[in-house]
This record gives sequence, C-alpha cells and structure tokens, in this order.
Amino acid sequence: MTDTALLHRRPDRRQAAPSPRGGLLKGLLRTARPKQWVKNVLVAAAPAAAGELFSWPVLTRLALVFVLFTACAAAVYLVNDARDAEADRAHPVKCRRPVAAGQVPVPAAYAVGVALGVLAPVAAARLCPPQVAALLTAYLGMQLAYCVSLKHVLVVDLVVVTTGFLMRAVAGGLALGIPLSRWFLITTGFGALFMVAAKRYSEAVQMAGKAGATRALLTEYTTGYLRFVWQLAAGVAVLGYCLWALEGGGAPHTGLLPWRELSVVAFVLAVLRYAVFADRGTAGEPEEVVLHDRALALIGLVWAAMYALAVAGW
Repeated sequence: MTDTALLHRRPDRRQAAPSPRGGLLKGLLRTARPKQWVKNVLVAAAPAAAGELFSWPVLTRLALVFVLFTACAAAVYLVNDARDAEADRAHPVKCRRPVAAGQVPVPAAYAVGVALGVLAPVAAARLCPPQVAALLTAYLGMQLAYCVSLKHVLVVDLVVVTTGFLMRAVAGGLALGIPLSRWFLITTGFGALFMVAAKRYSEAVQMAGKAGATRALLTEYTTGYLRFVWQLAAGVAVLGYCLWALEGGGAPHTGLLPWRELSVVAFVLAVLRYAVFADRGTAGEPEEVVLHDRALALIGLVWAAMYALAVAGW
C-alpha cells in the first residue's frame, strides 16, 4: 500500500510544478530589468521643460516613446545577459540572473532580444517622426557596442552610459517637435554624468579591494578620480540649470513670485542631498536613492511645484 500510494503521489508533484512557459516568461521579464524602466521617464523631460506636458495627444505620444525605449533597453539587457551567461555563472550575484541560472535559455534570450531590437525602431519609423527611429537605432548600436567592448574602455564607459540618459531626454523633444535648449541639454547631460559617476564611485568604495566582486573596469579607476568626475559633473549641472532659469531674467515675471528663478534653490538642494549618498558610497542604485529617500522626494516635489507654477504663470 505504501509503494502504491507513493506511485500515485508522483504525478501530483508533476502537476504542481510550474509550467516551463510560465517560468520562461517570468525569466524574460526579470531579464528585461523592470526596476530600470523608471529611467525611461526622462522622455517627458523636454515636454515638461517646455510646459507642454498636460494634453492628451502629448501624453499619448510620450507613452509610445516610453514603450519603445523600454523595448530597446530590454533588447540590450537580453543580448547582454545571453552573451555573458558563462561569466555570470561564476559571479556570486550575477549567477542568479535568469539566463545564467538556466531559467531562460541563451537562444531564447538572443531571439527575444533581437526581435525587440528590430521591432522597436520599425514601430518608431511608422508611428513617430523619423528622427525618433534614427535615435533608437543609434541607441541600440551604442549600447550593443558597450556590451561587447566599450564597457572595458576607461572614461568611454562613463560617456556611453551618460549618453544613453541624454538620448532618452532628447527623444521626447524629437517626438513632439520641441526645440531643445542648450542649457537643457547641458543640465541633463551633466546631471546624468553626476549620477553615473556617483554610482561607479559607490561601487568602487563598496568593492574595497575585492577584485572581481563587481565591474572589472573599476579596478582601473581610482576612487579619487571618480569623486572628481561626479563633483565636476554636479557643478556643471547646477551652473547649466542656473543659466537656464535666469535666461529670461530680463523680462518681468507675471506671476506672484519668480518661480522659475526660485526653483534653482530646490534644484541645488536636490543635488546636495544626492551628493550625501554619493559621498557615503551608497549611491550604487540611483533609482533606489531617488525613490526611497523622503527628504529627496520632498525636495523633488517642491521643485516640481515651483516649476509648474512658473509654467502656469501664477
């Protein structure tokens, strides 16, 4: 009776196991890095700076650009993890990635990645201005080159990651035909470099001489150099924002207070607050810092309110 009971239980265990398809889909989603999708909100930066964010056609077009950029980023992550599967299996943390762990077969990761990488620019060419499709194609080419070789080149790796952020901000302006201010580009570009260099600096600090524990290229950087980069980038970003905010300072403001000029205070406070985490070496995950620090969130809300009042002319 015992043997018979055990034989009857075995099929039940097979039925209770998760389906391979479900595991594959979940693995593909994890490989696409949903937590990183928040970066693509930058497509709304240019319309917000121009005060043209709150209309249904604008929001619809921005949602489309957000989805297209998310698809491109997911394509890069899938190809990168498929290419690095062997190396990731030997890494204490990266071995948990779905491709390295075997949840997503390498051919499937390549196939889905290539499909997304082809479909996103094609959809952009049909649904958006041609400049957006060209930008997405350039983004894909640059990021794939980064995965293959550029991530091993000093300084160039910082430039490539920073340019990826800047491309997101530019895409929103191109999709809506909004002219991009030089100060907007300077502030966005150096603001991105500030966060990228702060992340590298934090990784280098936490690495603490443990070669191979994180990015191999970090062994080529010194913490002093990375600190210099994020401090320089923060200073240029603040200067660019100040020049943008004061650009129309010659004309009298029509609202109750000069909100555009006053927003400089909130912007500088946000940079100083983020620099606290950079200096401590705890800015390794920018999205975690931005989303979970209450003081930074409050400063961000104050800045957004000031900017909204400036756009509304109150």
